[in-house]
Parts: sequence; structure tokens; C-alpha cells
Amino acid sequence: MRPDTLCVQGGYQPQCGEPRQVPIYATTTFKYDTTQHMGDLFDLKASGYFYTRLANPTNDLVAKKIAALEGGVAAILTSSGQAASTFAILNICNAGDHVVSSAQIYGGTFNLFAVSLKKLGIEFTFVDPDADEKTIQAAFRPNTKCVFGETVANPSGVILDIEKFAKIAHKNGVPLIVDNTFPTPILCRPFRFGADIVTHATTKYMDGHSSQVGGCIVDSGNFDWTRYPERFAGLVEPDESYHGLSYTEKFGKLAYITKCTAHLMRDFGSIPSPFNAFLVNLGLESLHVRMRRHAESALKIAKWLKSREEVAWVNYAGLSDSKYKKLLKKQFDGPAPCGVMTFGIKGGRKASIKFMDSLKLIGIVTHVADAWSCVLHPASHTHRQLTDKQLKEAGIPPDLIRLSIGLEDPQDLIEDIEQALKKVKVNKKK
Repeated sequence: MRPDTLCVQGGYQPQCGEPRQVPIYATTTFKYDTTQHMGDLFDLKASGYFYTRLANPTNDLVAKKIAALEGGVAAILTSSGQAASTFAILNICNAGDHVVSSAQIYGGTFNLFAVSLKKLGIEFTFVDPDADEKTIQAAFRPNTKCVFGETVANPSGVILDIEKFAKIAHKNGVPLIVDNTFPTPILCRPFRFGADIVTHATTKYMDGHSSQVGGCIVDSGNFDWTRYPERFAGLVEPDESYHGLSYTEKFGKLAYITKCTAHLMRDFGSIPSPFNAFLVNLGLESLHVRMRRHAESALKIAKWLKSREEVAWVNYAGLSDSKYKKLLKKQFDGPAPCGVMTFGIKGGRKASIKFMDSLKLIGIVTHVADAWSCVLHPASHTHRQLTDKQLKEAGIPPDLIRLSIGLEDPQDLIEDIEQALKKVKVNKKK
């Protein structure tokens, strides 16, 4: 099935007399007739469900659809995008290990890596995603376990050269993990360019309606963990917590997701509720239609912003003068990467704040990639604890405005932006 059909019918094919829509299995537990059967489930000798903290049929059906959309062999849903990023790393990293990450990533993920996981003994080296291969290679250490990046960085809009990072990662015998939240598999499929693991915050475009918080991890099944048994002992060597079971020996290409389920989900319990998974599936059914509209409208508005004298700069890979024009054409299915862009107002931080406060249709919210158009000023909101110098070091100018274009008529959005820009001009004259 092609992506558009997978959005609607992937993951779940009801049989005669079964529910047309994915059922919500609102249950914590599942009944079995014998002690032996239940024991086999706990030993991973049999497949099935016994407690929703590990797995639930609703969640698995939705994960199966996302795996199909990305072209992966298996997937697991998590309770948030942050949980997906955490599990993706912890599934192969332990205290004393090292990770190379793009410096242009979501602020919450940066803090997760630089602060929280560092406290657990996992070190991160952050590299400029636009750096050459030699510079990125210099960040690797003997204990490096993986590489991490975002297809479209939040909020900077930087486009990751997936093939370049995959080549370097594989040269060093480690997998490339890519967060594909902003483009979704409708506009970009990272596995085509060498990525091994893909993560998502399903909270964003996949849901598309601000109705739930969730995440997903998808495995391509292409990375051969057994080539590096010492480096990835957790997947290859016997797991004493499961009576000496080897994930790669028992489950083959499903080893990574099985371990993530049987080990991390068992111990940390970051499972989404079946109802949240149901809501994600409703969003997925229209994802192919929405993503193209988001990108089309964003490109129109980005071009309009470029023409305005009040606007200092616009960063959107869909623009003809973008330095990511070639990467966009190579990696993305369409003329634009997503519905999110960044720009700055002449007059700096104060002008940006005045502009945002003057908007009537576009809402100021701590969210992005939604059916509703929304705007955020990182320097005043998500990154307000940083100084102007620290903001610049993080690739976030103090005047940066993140604009997420929704599904409204783009002309209405342009008129709202225009009236807000005029108020900034009036304010400057005063």
C-alpha cells in the first residue's frame, strides 16, 4: 500500500463482523486459562498480552501503522515524544557510554541529553549538523553508541543531511537515530537515506488536533547489532532478567523493539493510554491530506513574509534562497519540509513580543504542528532561562519567532500577520 492508503487502512484490517475502527482495549489485564500460558508470556516464549503497562492491542495496531508508513519492521508507542527519545537512547546506552548528537534539536531533548541523561552517566557531544564529515568524525569516541538528529530541527528549521550522518555513524559501527516529527513519513522517510531508528512526538502532526500527548519509536530492522556484540551486549548477549534470553538470537530484526518493550516499558512504564493511541489513529487517517496543506500554506506565507520590510529574516527550507534547497529536493517529497518556519522582526526581541501580542487569529501556545496556527517566542517562553549569548550559542536568536501554519485559509493568516506587523511599525514610531 502507498502512504496515502496506509494512513487510512494501515496496521488494522478488520475481518468479517469486526469493528471498522480500531477498538479501544480499555483494560489493564488479560485473562488466560493456565499458569503455564501466563508463564510463557512473561518468559517471552509466547506472544500475547498480559498487562497494559508493557503492551496493549490498541497501541500495537497504531504502532504497526506508523511502522508501515516509515517503512520499518516494528514500532512501539510511548507516553510522549520525550519518552520516545529517552527510550531510543537507553535501549542501547548505559552509564559510561557516549552519544554524538546534532546541536540543532528541540530544547527539551537538548536538556534531556545534556542534563538528565548526563546525570545517569551517559555523555553527549553536540555537533553542528552543517559541519563537514571530518569535523563530525572528531566527536566520536571508542565508547560512542549512537548518533542522534532531527530531520527538521525544532525550532531552528535546520535540515539534517541524513545520508551524511548515516555514513559517519555506520563507519563507526553505530546506528543513526532520527526524530522525524516535523516532516512525518508523508514528507520524509529517513530510512531511505540510511537512518536506522526513527522517533516521533505523535503529539504534533500525527495527532494534529492537540488532543493527546504521545510518542513512537520505529526500527528499520537494517542495523546488524550482532556485528558488534560487545558494543551492543544488551541486545546480543543473554539478558539475565529474562533467564538468559538473547534478543537478537530469539527475535532477529525485531530485537530492538522487543527489548524496548520487554525491558524499558516493563521497568519505566511510559505507555500511552489506549484512548490516546485511538486519538493518534484518528489523526493518522488524515495525515497525508493535512501535511501537504500545511506545507503548501507555509510556503505561501514564508514567501509573503520575505517581501515585508518589517521582517528582518525568514528561515524556511522551502524558500528558493534557502541553503537547504538541495537537501530538500533530495530528502523530501514535495517543495516544502513541513508547516513550521522561523523569522525575526526588525526591532529585535521587543518588536517580536509586540508582534505576537498583536495577533488575533494565530494563537500564542506552547505547541506546534497543529491544525490551529500558533506562534511561540522561544526567548520569552521555552528558553527564557537563557541569556542572549546562550540563545545565540543554541542557534536561537533573541528575535526568533516560531510560526506553525495550520489548516486555516492562508490568506486569513496573512491578513492577521499583516495587521500585527503594522502595529509594530506604529509602536516603533511612538
